Amino acid sequence: MAARGRGRGRGLGIGDNVPITVEELMQTQNEMMHVFMQHLQQQPPPPPPPVHVRDKRGEFSPVFSHSADPMETDDWLRAVERQLNIAQCNDLEKVLYASGQLQGAAQTWWESYQAARPNNAPPVTWLEFCKDFRV
Repeated sequence: MAARGRGRGRGLGIGDNVPITVEELMQTQNEMMHVFMQHLQQQPPPPPPPVHVRDKRGEFSPVFSHSADPMETDDWLRAVERQLNIAQCNDLEKVLYASGQLQGAAQTWWESYQAARPNNAPPVTWLEFCKDFRV
């Protein structure tokens, strides 16, 4: 009777029941792990998940054009700020979205206000917007 080899690719056919030693099994597993790790290192990293930018403009609707009554101006600012807080807007978004709700004379004021600021001025804060809008 001829001796049979052991391990991968050494004359084993279907139905051969040649036992494998623990050392051979560990060596095979290590080789497979090495090949797998090489494969992973050659793969480019996956792209970051897409950033979902939520358009918050539809979450509030009060529009402002002008008012001679300072109370109406304050009421509008409070209503807008309440909705902007619910929409979880940051300070910059509050100014952008609130100023986007201005029409007519109020919009003209905002455009003039921005044009009068130096080019290197920091962005207008919500507190600054409210203070100057009331004047």
